[in-house]
Amino acid sequence: MIKATHRLTVAIIGRPNVGKSTLFNRLVGKKIALVDDQPGVTRDWRAADGRVGGLEFTVVDTAGLEDVFDDSLESRMRRQTERAVERADVALFLIDARAGVTAMDKHFATWLRRAGKPTILVANKCEGVAGRPGLIEAYELGLGEPVPLSAEHGEGMADLVTALEPFMPKDEPEEEEAFDAEAAEAEIREEGDVADEDEPKALQLAIVGRPNVGKSTLLNALVQEERVLTGPEAGMTRDAIAVEWEWKGRPIRLVDTAGLRKRARVEAKLEKMANQDTLRVIRMAHVVVLVLDADGILDKQDLTIARLVVEEGRALVIALNKWDAVEDKNAALRRMADRLQTSLPQVKGIPTVAISALKGQKLTDLLDAVVTTYGVWNRRIPTAALNRWLSAMTESHPPPLVDGRRLKIRYMTQVKSRPPTFALFVSKPVDLPEHYSRYLVNGMREHLDLPGVPIRLLLRKGSTNPFD
Repeated sequence: MIKATHRLTVAIIGRPNVGKSTLFNRLVGKKIALVDDQPGVTRDWRAADGRVGGLEFTVVDTAGLEDVFDDSLESRMRRQTERAVERADVALFLIDARAGVTAMDKHFATWLRRAGKPTILVANKCEGVAGRPGLIEAYELGLGEPVPLSAEHGEGMADLVTALEPFMPKDEPEEEEAFDAEAAEAEIREEGDVADEDEPKALQLAIVGRPNVGKSTLLNALVQEERVLTGPEAGMTRDAIAVEWEWKGRPIRLVDTAGLRKRARVEAKLEKMANQDTLRVIRMAHVVVLVLDADGILDKQDLTIARLVVEEGRALVIALNKWDAVEDKNAALRRMADRLQTSLPQVKGIPTVAISALKGQKLTDLLDAVVTTYGVWNRRIPTAALNRWLSAMTESHPPPLVDGRRLKIRYMTQVKSRPPTFALFVSKPVDLPEHYSRYLVNGMREHLDLPGVPIRLLLRKGSTNPFD
């Protein structure tokens, strides 16, 4: 039997604007990282599964290396890149062949040699003749023979495969234990002949909100490391950064997102791309944590984000961040409850947890609320119980009259979960008033234990009740 060793981790590094994110997207096979001509687009390192020429590995995109060592944003980006390189097995050091070897390239080549990190030198943008002088200059960096390629056009990937192959982990033979039939039979008798359960799938948890409300600080507090950049600058996060994590044995995929501003204020191309990335993350999430600044509870933009999450059918949990700085906490909670009641009446019972991401307060309560809401979002109601409840609701408050005749509600069934979605069979679906649909949805929340998640009610025409 062959036992696989650990997966190779490859970090892509280099100065700003040499094509790191373009190569990352090429290796991953999807446009995950934001790419723009503006330097310094990538700020946090991000990892994904890469594949090229039959090789499979983990590829890490990093921020552009800057020779800065103060407390500036550039310096913090450099420290993030250094952490990513420390965790990697091999570094792909990119230079821009068209620009030639720069003083900064030489500086970081020296740093890599001193660090002793296995390094593959890559001369990017080698399509055409413009990159040939830079390819020749790359030899003077002392990192071996450069690999010429064009990340944008996919040229030279075969040479990259050849360079990566020596670093790929070798599969090792695994010793097989002698099969003991008597022991196996005894184990089956003791435990029962039960098929293995599938591995639990990761809960997709997105962290969203306006800029500078503490989303990245919250992610760092949850995973207990400085995984993403934080600081006083608004709009620091651009790419949606995913972190594989586990809490109480449950796998969770945390995703930090760029702050969402009002659409009218979004002018720059890069911010539009970041907003689109955040919207994509919301659509793929199971549960969305909307982070609010406790000093500005549920303003118009917060409500816009909350409505978007609900319309997409995602489960929503609200985190009131910076709670430790609030003086009148009771008044703040009352304002919060009033705003939810008046502005989001279609989703009653949204969990709200007051936290301090910076101080790590109430994070366990937040995660408990996330897991509970996820369970409600996945809940299925047996059809028999659903129709017993429906009978009681229609008896208590019958459907209205239409043209002198009362609408007949035949039966109801749940057609899917995530979010809970129900088909209601009515004699004249188009004539059922919206207020009666709300009456039924609110009754489901109260009596069928479906608080705080979107509920979809699909009206269908039906002539007979299959349960008669």
